Parts: sequence; structure tokens; C-alpha cells
Amino acid sequence: MIVQSSRLGALEVPEDKLIRMARPILGFEQLTTFCLIEQESFHPFFWLQSVDDPDISFIVVNPTLFCPDYHIEVHPNEIAELKVREVRLVETYVIVTIPENSVDMSINLQGPILINTENGKAKQLVLVNSEYHVQHLISDLMDRIENGGTVKVEEVAV
Repeated sequence: MIVQSSRLGALEVPEDKLIRMARPILGFEQLTTFCLIEQESFHPFFWLQSVDDPDISFIVVNPTLFCPDYHIEVHPNEIAELKVREVRLVETYVIVTIPENSVDMSINLQGPILINTENGKAKQLVLVNSEYHVQHLISDLMDRIENGGTVKVEEVAV
């Protein structure tokens, strides 16, 4: 499938790599289908490109690169909505905000995006009663960078 992107041009994306939102990104409820674009020169960041609107893309990153102890507890119903067979099949990303002054670049640890890599279903969670906020300055987290980290996602008992 050819996905149009205002920033990246025409992108060839296999159908099985499309991401369908079971719960949309806040403020972008009309957008239901995305694709994750990796560019070597942009590493460790990815583009989360809307298939529905070529003008909408988000910069996302694995949160453990900047916050190695990032930990979220997810209610079993939240995981069930993604039709997850095994929690290890879930990848977690957070949205990056890059303002005019890049020193103020931040990540949203309160609204992670969970993607079931097996079936492409995804959702944005909004963590309540959490130590995480919408804006964590990357410059404040830089001393905690750790390569190869993984997000610990756990189902909580009901």
C-alpha cells in the first residue's frame, strides 16, 4: 500500500504493517490507521504517520531510552482490547514534542501508545494516578539513558 506523507513523501507500507487504533490518540479521534516509519538517520526516533491524513505524523520513541525504569500497570481489559496473546508482543512508544528550542524537547510518559505487534491493534492509554506527566524534558532525563531497555507492561489483578 502507498501511504502519502507531507513530511516523508510516498511510502510503501505492507498491509500487515498498518496500525489500527482501538482507542485513538487524544485530540485525533478521527484518525484510525497509522504506520510506524523507521529511518536510520532519525534513530532512535520513529515517525507514527497517519494513513488517513498525510499532514499528520507524530515523532515517537521507546520511553526506556530516556527513562529506563519506565513502568506501567495495565488493567487486563486494556490488554484484551488489543487482543494480545502474550504481553511480550506489545511495543510501547511515547510521543515526542520538539518545540522551536530543541533543548526543551519532551516526551509524554502519561499517554503511552501500546501496539500489539502481532495484529497491528493499538491504543493510547492515559495513565491516571501515575507519577508520569505529559511533559518530561529529555534534557532532564539524559543522564538516565540506557541502550536496549524494554518497557515493563504488566496486567494488574482485578
